[in-house]
Amino acid sequence: MRKAITLDTGSLTEDEAGKLDELVKNADFFNLPEKFPVPKRGADQFQYRLAVEIEGKKHTVDVSEPAVTESLRPLVQFLSKYPVKK
Repeated sequence: MRKAITLDTGSLTEDEAGKLDELVKNADFFNLPEKFPVPKRGADQFQYRLAVEIEGKKHTVDVSEPAVTESLRPLVQFLSKYPVKK
């Protein structure tokens, strides 16, 4: 089952939007690879597709749970607190 969230910083509080911007920068998001290697261990791992657009600049990253880097993990956790659309 696919679940997705879409966040527009215009719909967030000023604090939330600032935090999201900080997490994107701290993850060095626009320099991450589009696809992370899929670890061979385990089944039923969460798969994430993160797409960010800032001032016309777009980047999408596909990563599985075990491959989420320490710098990317706070961004994934932040986004996970928002309701999903089925």
